[in-house]
Amino acid sequence: MNRPGLDRVVRTALEEDLGLGGDITSRLTVPDDAAGTAYIVSRQTGVLSGVDAATATFMAVDPDLQLAWAKAAGDKLAPGDLVATVSGSARSVLTAERTALNLLGHLTGIASRTSVFVDLVDGTNARIVDTRKTTPGLRELEKQAVLDGGGTNHRFGLYDAILVKDNHIGLGGGLVPVLERLAAGSGHLVRVEVEVDTTAQLETLLAFDAQRVADGQAPVVHAVLLDNMEAWEVATCVARIRRHPAPLIAEVSGGVNEETVQDLARAGADAISIGALTHSVRCHDFGLDLQV
Repeated sequence: MNRPGLDRVVRTALEEDLGLGGDITSRLTVPDDAAGTAYIVSRQTGVLSGVDAATATFMAVDPDLQLAWAKAAGDKLAPGDLVATVSGSARSVLTAERTALNLLGHLTGIASRTSVFVDLVDGTNARIVDTRKTTPGLRELEKQAVLDGGGTNHRFGLYDAILVKDNHIGLGGGLVPVLERLAAGSGHLVRVEVEVDTTAQLETLLAFDAQRVADGQAPVVHAVLLDNMEAWEVATCVARIRRHPAPLIAEVSGGVNEETVQDLARAGADAISIGALTHSVRCHDFGLDLQV
């Protein structure tokens, strides 16, 4: 994550926890000169993410703390694994503990679930992809966690690619008028993906660009999002996409879970996007043991 963005996340999280009074519990119970060493330990299996965020949190609280990581982002974790050691002011360690572990646990949870999906589609051509269903303010960190888990990033926001969904088509007057506006207005360097819910919509899209190719024009669409389809429907659509005169990425999305992802991958999907990678994960369980 870019440094200004990381600093903003950490600053906001610490301000939320410390308010105007700071850590009054540690200040009143722990001597100012007390020092110690804390061990961050994984309590379950997973894949580590959030190293930079946790480091930035400890350093923001006290730049004199000494932090040594025994594991790196992307490493597999087992119960009992030592992840990091923090040494220095006992007050500082206690003040930073919860914010650091919140970020570390949340991001490791994302990387861990992503790795499960990646393993499930191993041996196919499908990539596991995230979405914009991220926690406000944490998108860059969460998308990095997906990468740490072996997944792939989709677009980062509304600004870096065009993704036409059903509401755009509905409010835009239908698929063909939308495609015509895209043909007239989208630049040649901007990627365009269009969501389709039915084979009829797919045929309309493919016919539009096939005619452009036949006329010597560049196709408008670079990727097709097959939304909420069963595996057999995906297979039918992918076969049709492969016969298209221009290369198209076949992406699948909508309600994908650990029970359905393999069949969708075997149906020929190039990418499988899963909002649950970021919006429905469980925080990884880390412990912090402090020795004074």
